[in-house]
Amino acid sequence: MAVDELDTRILRLLIEQPRTSVREYARLLGIARGTLQARLDRLERTGVITGTGPVLSPAALGHPVLAFVHIEVTQGHLDEVGEALAAVPEIIEAFSITGGGDLLTRVAARDNAHLEDVIQQLIRLPGVVRTRTEVALRERVPHRLLPLVEAVGRAARKP
Repeated sequence: MAVDELDTRILRLLIEQPRTSVREYARLLGIARGTLQARLDRLERTGVITGTGPVLSPAALGHPVLAFVHIEVTQGHLDEVGEALAAVPEIIEAFSITGGGDLLTRVAARDNAHLEDVIQQLIRLPGVVRTRTEVALRERVPHRLLPLVEAVGRAARKP
């Protein structure tokens, strides 16, 4: 889907001021409220905007240990293991990957002992061959999309 310069400005406001009203966004952008709403509807319908909920901190929820667990899966069992991972609340993301392993999960834990318990739970899942865990020490670049949105907007301006 093509994102133009106005879409980029809208997305920037949504990222920078997520609790602002649609009326205020329209005022800040200098466009009609109906125009803004139509743009927002299109951005949602085409999958550019995928959610509007708050961003939560696992650490503030009592799970300050962040780890990335690579999971090797028996051939033909990727879907079943993926479904089983969804039942583990400490797994906050899971991706099919290439390279060393079949799945990459992001795990939040209360402490190292809790992380070990989660890993043991994963190892016992049918279809899991082995795991490899890497513990994050410090976040260096927080999850962000604004630089990408701005790059897309710049590309849209070029003839």
